[in-house]
Amino acid sequence: MKNINWNEVPDQVEFDRLTPGGYVCEMKCVVDVPAKEYLKIEYDIAEGTHKGYYQELYKSKSFWGGTFYRSYKEKALPMFKGFLTAVKESNPGFVFENQEKRLEGKLVGLVLAEEEYMGNDGKVKKRLYVSAVRSVEKIRKGDFTVPELKKYNPAGSRDGFYPVDDSLSDDDVPF
Repeated sequence: MKNINWNEVPDQVEFDRLTPGGYVCEMKCVVDVPAKEYLKIEYDIAEGTHKGYYQELYKSKSFWGGTFYRSYKEKALPMFKGFLTAVKESNPGFVFENQEKRLEGKLVGLVLAEEEYMGNDGKVKKRLYVSAVRSVEKIRKGDFTVPELKKYNPAGSRDGFYPVDDSLSDDDVPF
């Protein structure tokens, strides 16, 4: 092992995990991906006890966890317009003019929900995702619904579980 001066290594920082709910957020970085027709939006919590959550996570773990995407493909235009409406309602006087960088620094209300996924270690884990975009006023008033946990559903399974062969007796079960 290489020689490390442990007195110069900062202590590990623990983070309270964000819970599903409504958050007033600031869009920090917006990148257009024209080949795929979507915007990649990095955000952070702008108000409340978790203000600056993703910035602190990034400082500690070099990982930015607050990201969502908004497609502007033809089929997705009504959803994109709903996103823009929430941004306009949250930022009086805001004008988009098809310039994604104008979104940076703007507030928006995000409803975060949980979903299960298969981790690289083969274990089912949970993560947050943006389930809805609302005005900050609706978030502050609690005028939103958080969806139930999306259960992991492996390919080929039904309702997250593989079909069971009922013809086996207890003696046939391999464990």
